[in-house]
Amino acid sequence: MTNYQKEQFILEEQFVKRMLIDYGIREVTTAKQAKNGTREFEFPVPCYSKPRLKRFKKKKYDLKDLPRLRIASFKSGYVRKQNGAYTAYQINPIYVQNTQYVWQRDNGDLYVSKGVTHARALIYQPIVRLNYILQFYLKNYANY
Repeated sequence: MTNYQKEQFILEEQFVKRMLIDYGIREVTTAKQAKNGTREFEFPVPCYSKPRLKRFKKKKYDLKDLPRLRIASFKSGYVRKQNGAYTAYQINPIYVQNTQYVWQRDNGDLYVSKGVTHARALIYQPIVRLNYILQFYLKNYANY
């Protein structure tokens, strides 16, 4: 490990400790996830959206019994909400990009199709991913 990598690691650990102390967030990373460069956090709020929580409140559910929000930071640059859907839901920022595909038709002619698609911006620095997770939590879930 270089000195720069050591400094970045120490900064990450300090940031995580502040998240744990200031916001009551728990790190629930398994050994396999840690080996792969993934960090997963459990937040002190239910994983459901605000409209769905209103339905739970009307039915007199205790919100403490509902599953907690879990968000993971992956080494690949993705940040995903780990619960609340069939698969992990990507929460990285979205941007619009132009795409072009070249196809060959049955008669041998080439055809170019153009379109606009949405893509996810990858967050490569671990400290930036942690900050993004915290900002996502504060923006969308902190006022429950």
